[in-house]
Amino acid sequence: MIHLHQIDPVAFAFGPVRVHWYGLMYALAFVTAWWLGSRRIRAGRLPVDANAFSDLLFYGMIGVVLGGRIGSILFYDLDGYLAEPLRMFKLWEGGMSFHGGLLGVLAAAWIWSRKYRLHFFDTMDFVAPLVPAGLGFGRIGNYIGAELWGKYTQAGWGVVFPTDPRFAGWSAEQLQAQFASGALDAFARHPSQLYQAFLEGVAMFVALWWYSSRPRPRYAVSGLFALLYGVFRFAVEFVRVPDADIGYIAFGWLTMGQLLSLPLVLLGLFLLWKSHTAPTLQPAVPLEAGR
Repeated sequence: MIHLHQIDPVAFAFGPVRVHWYGLMYALAFVTAWWLGSRRIRAGRLPVDANAFSDLLFYGMIGVVLGGRIGSILFYDLDGYLAEPLRMFKLWEGGMSFHGGLLGVLAAAWIWSRKYRLHFFDTMDFVAPLVPAGLGFGRIGNYIGAELWGKYTQAGWGVVFPTDPRFAGWSAEQLQAQFASGALDAFARHPSQLYQAFLEGVAMFVALWWYSSRPRPRYAVSGLFALLYGVFRFAVEFVRVPDADIGYIAFGWLTMGQLLSLPLVLLGLFLLWKSHTAPTLQPAVPLEAGR
């Protein structure tokens, strides 16, 4: 059944202060990462204490926000941000790049690993299973904000988004009346945000959490993460609308998201290959057992 998107992007307000669902999704992502990571720290899956893990999470938060924003600016809308520089601070409006956020997390994990004298990929193998839940929440935030939608579809689960340029200037009442009459069925789009929430969030979390539930050779968990994300993102891009100011980069179908995902696929395959001859980090004695 075709659905009309009618979700208010503002979750609640305190006077002039408005709290957006997009921001709440980021907060939920970090809380979930903290909860999952704390469980594994207590199980001895990384030889550091809870305080060191808190540092890692803090570094990661900074890396995600700065990297995601800078990546969005550089990869997708440099001219737009140069014309309106203050937009870069409006995080509640969206505009975060996964690939930029990933680079930010890599930089943060590298700095943290040096501080605690751990192998960089032991850290990344620990972090990788904590990320998919946050990716899923982020994509739900994209859906609530009616951004990054898919191409038109005749599928029965298509969604009519009020942010479609075809409806510019339409009131909510006009949209509802036209939708009720069936006049907007031809403008239903793939809810690609929800496809990504399922693949990048649910499917990747289940796969990585299960795969990392017992010790794996160094590089293996990170490699599986990179491979799965690259493949899933590349596939969903076929039904997702490319960025208006970029369009297709080549062949009439290759998008920026696909171009940036190809190196992840190659990196994932390389890391999985490299893991075959790598050592395996064994769990330390859990804190409870060591007391």
